[in-house]
Amino acid sequence: MDCCTVDSLYLLMGRELEELDEVPSGNVLGGSSATISTSPACPPFTPLNFEATPIVRVAVEPKHPSEMPKLVRGMRLLNQANPCDEVLIQETGEHVLVTAGEVHLQRCLDDLRERFAKIEIRASKPIIPFRETVIRPPKVDMVAVIHQVKEEQTKYPKGVQVDSTGLVTLTTPNKMATAGVRAIPLPEEVTRLLEDNVELIRTMEQFNLFAWEDKTLDINQKILEDIQDFKVKLESNLQGRKWRGAIWAFGPRRCGPNILLNKKETEKAEIRDFDNSIASGFQFATLSGPMCEEPLMGVCFSVETWDMKLSAPLAQQDSIDEDSQAAEPKNDDQMRVLTLTRRALTEAGAVRCYGPFSGQLIAAMKEACRYSFQAKPQRLMAAMYTCEIMATAEVLGKQFVQSLEKGPYTMQRGNSSPRSLIES
Repeated sequence: MDCCTVDSLYLLMGRELEELDEVPSGNVLGGSSATISTSPACPPFTPLNFEATPIVRVAVEPKHPSEMPKLVRGMRLLNQANPCDEVLIQETGEHVLVTAGEVHLQRCLDDLRERFAKIEIRASKPIIPFRETVIRPPKVDMVAVIHQVKEEQTKYPKGVQVDSTGLVTLTTPNKMATAGVRAIPLPEEVTRLLEDNVELIRTMEQFNLFAWEDKTLDINQKILEDIQDFKVKLESNLQGRKWRGAIWAFGPRRCGPNILLNKKETEKAEIRDFDNSIASGFQFATLSGPMCEEPLMGVCFSVETWDMKLSAPLAQQDSIDEDSQAAEPKNDDQMRVLTLTRRALTEAGAVRCYGPFSGQLIAAMKEACRYSFQAKPQRLMAAMYTCEIMATAEVLGKQFVQSLEKGPYTMQRGNSSPRSLIES
């Protein structure tokens, strides 16, 4: 859902658009594929159905750096005019355009130059993104697997322990938290279900955020029913002992096809204050995998062990640091007291060189997810297109039809018209 202001109204006249001052109720006005409503709880009349998923991406920049605002505005207009493309900003600050193919990419770049941005732009070479995932270990001799794990144990840094089952145990630098994480491949049905319900997951995340801030979010009854149906399907597909636990978060970007599972739900109260840090580490790990820094897909990270050893000096240290920054010591006695206090806190385990405890927790959770991912058989997933070709029977030669029937294709002939549907 986007909040916007309608600036212009048009009447659809075939390929042309006629501008209007007003549109009476009961008429269909031209625009992007959306349902316009004054109430945010109004569901769309018709769901958006896209024929293809954009996978070809390029980095776009203006020829003259001073024209960057025009490029940003032009890419926003292009995204509104073409629902099959995506416009986003990478973590590196690059403006990325994602399209459905090479022909679509060229069309979008031409529209960006001539219609929307009206500036000279430079685009990088097209890149096809990958996805990283894990699969079930092969059924081989367990003795060989144990020896392989012992050999790979030397590759991990000090403080990281990996057992023969793939459970990774990692401790924060200040020795106050120890987490055990295991990577489990998600069933294909669950991965597909998460991909098809991205918007529902975003709505659930927004609802949880409002509930955390003691605010209310008005949600349509139909959307609530869809969320409940999504939860029922997810629970039915995650049956078994290894899936017992509470779903902590989805990732990356809190709506992706990866799950963070909390198997220590009974002890969640002791780490309730650090939920955001643990979830942030999971988000970073799923956004950039260890194989080639591509997003993860179809992976469940299960938090199976957790040990938290918090002490009062940790919280006191942050408050003393804030006070010391706000007011500098006025004499030698105050300086001496402050120095002794900091030294006592350091000896208690709160080492300042590693930074705040929340940052250590984020980094530890990220590394634990990455090492548990590497402890399983890794696979790199490439995008594939499913193409449907429709043509009359006259243009299909007899030899061509026979070759298709012998190959890995399926053909369907309609009863009312001599048309053939070839799906590859």
